[in-house]
Amino acid sequence: MPTRGELRIEPSPEILSATRRWVDAVRPALGSELLAAYLSGSVLTQGFDPRQSRINLLVVARALAVPTLERLRQAIPVSKKPPHFDPLFLTGGQIEKSLDSFPIEWLEIQERNLLIEGEDVLRPLEVPRTYLRLQCEHELRGKHIQLRQAYLLLGQDAAELDRVLKATASSFATLFRTLLRLRGEPPPAETPQVIERVADIYGVDAQGLLSAHLARYSGRSHTAETDASFRRFLAEVDRLVIAIDELRVS
Repeated sequence: MPTRGELRIEPSPEILSATRRWVDAVRPALGSELLAAYLSGSVLTQGFDPRQSRINLLVVARALAVPTLERLRQAIPVSKKPPHFDPLFLTGGQIEKSLDSFPIEWLEIQERNLLIEGEDVLRPLEVPRTYLRLQCEHELRGKHIQLRQAYLLLGQDAAELDRVLKATASSFATLFRTLLRLRGEPPPAETPQVIERVADIYGVDAQGLLSAHLARYSGRSHTAETDASFRRFLAEVDRLVIAIDELRVS
């Protein structure tokens, strides 16, 4: 499995400074309950734009009793200007109890995070692989159905199809990384390489599978090719659903 250094891109000094100011603002409300604060998610990837995306921040506490929540609600900074934070507050116990329920999410966070303050409570966690395939199949089937419904119900509205395709890019990238983990391979740091490797291992078309990523990150608005791109992506996801259904993980 890759180390966090292999998957993580260091955020800009401006983002780090804003993050520390955010943590400073909520620290008094948590007091001795604060265990750790981490950056996670897309803020640690190449090309992150705080004007377009929110910053994921994981705050781990010993306990989150109602009086603490009341103090936190008053302390959480609110700003109309970017960067904007999307904090997730959890206790250490909640994390440990949810490792089998959300193995994909915890593997993602464990492999790509940046400790801002406190002790590194994520490093020693053992995320069980038992339910990894089950969650991946569940997510993949659900998203495939949603895509098919969108294609049927949005008709030939290229702008809406383009919006749906772009909106799926990030969540599908997570599932593609999981598909590599299920085959015992560490995912590459860059999403296009992840997709190409998934296509190679599972025998699907790489160009079709790249459609959502290209729609999201190429900077183009909807075009005459959007309908065809959507169909290609839908077809390759359908093939992946069949492949993971037949996959046996020991």
